[in-house]
Amino acid sequence: MLLTVAVFTFVLLLGNVLKEILPLLINGQVRFAVVAEAVGLLVPFVWVFALPMGMLTATLLIFGRFSADNELTAVRASGISLLSLISPILLLSLALCAVSALVNMEIGPRCRTAYTRLFFRLTAGFSAAQLLPEGRFVQDLRHENLVCVGKNRNGELEDITVYLVKDNRMLQAPRGKIEIDQTNRVINLYLFETKGVSLNEGIVHSGDITVQIDLNQRRQDSRRLSDMTFMELRQELRNVERWLDFPLARNLTREQLRAYKEQMEKQKRGVISPIRVHIHRQVAFSFACFGFTLVGIPLGIRVHRRETNIGIAIALLLVAVYYCFVLVGAALDTRPEYAPHLIVWLPNFIFQAIGGVLLWKANRGA
Repeated sequence: MLLTVAVFTFVLLLGNVLKEILPLLINGQVRFAVVAEAVGLLVPFVWVFALPMGMLTATLLIFGRFSADNELTAVRASGISLLSLISPILLLSLALCAVSALVNMEIGPRCRTAYTRLFFRLTAGFSAAQLLPEGRFVQDLRHENLVCVGKNRNGELEDITVYLVKDNRMLQAPRGKIEIDQTNRVINLYLFETKGVSLNEGIVHSGDITVQIDLNQRRQDSRRLSDMTFMELRQELRNVERWLDFPLARNLTREQLRAYKEQMEKQKRGVISPIRVHIHRQVAFSFACFGFTLVGIPLGIRVHRRETNIGIAIALLLVAVYYCFVLVGAALDTRPEYAPHLIVWLPNFIFQAIGGVLLWKANRGA
């Protein structure tokens, strides 16, 4: 298990190092000590994925060899059941779940945040992704503007929501872009095909609008949701719920008031949903080791192969299936009607149910 975790850690680190850190080292922008610091900060972050992958691969390799060498037959002939044999491994997987929870919910996000700050300090510049991260509100120090974007592709924005607190207006735009004016220290946020409503008078308007945010008044904590710890995500959820608790519009008819309430409630669910998905994903990831172990033991016995490459291939296939559910939940994080925060739990339930049935059959010799 230690060997497989080390291998997957190296492979996952390699992608980040080659993409972001190595070019800076080759260009002479950083020293080797800084590179070593950056790699060290990335290690806990990749453990989020390396721990369950390593546990699954080790289980498949051990029990595949165990079955191929007929050791399972010898153990059963000695009067030892399969459940008695695997009890220490199941306890080990539960212990790894606790370690994974600590890494996923606390250590990993903090190290990733430290790495991101180090990287931006080395590159010495602002980026659109840093100023307006996807899926969370960015608030200025004067509480005059709240901005949330669904997608941010190098300054090209999608699904933008802006609350102009001072004017008591809400703006929504399907697309937009961001430009950074370093000279005047402002962010120019261009919104296209904007639809807005005044929270006082209910006046609906549309068109292209430009919103300016003072960089000197921007809050510095503009991390992505994936870089926040569990407790920070909980606090972010409470803050967003408080910020979106606007007073009811005045001078509206009963029908307009009902439509306004429905619109605000729908918007509130859409904004809160990504935060909720990240909270559930952190917790769900922590139980991956147990589900992988329950599936890996009977599959290793059934495959009945001692070759290492077979075990690794099966492990990668199972990991791909598991993370497909997670990716689906992440892709639907702005669609609360599909309950994406529950989708990220599905692979745990499926793997544990299938693993339990296969273990029961394997214990009976089926």
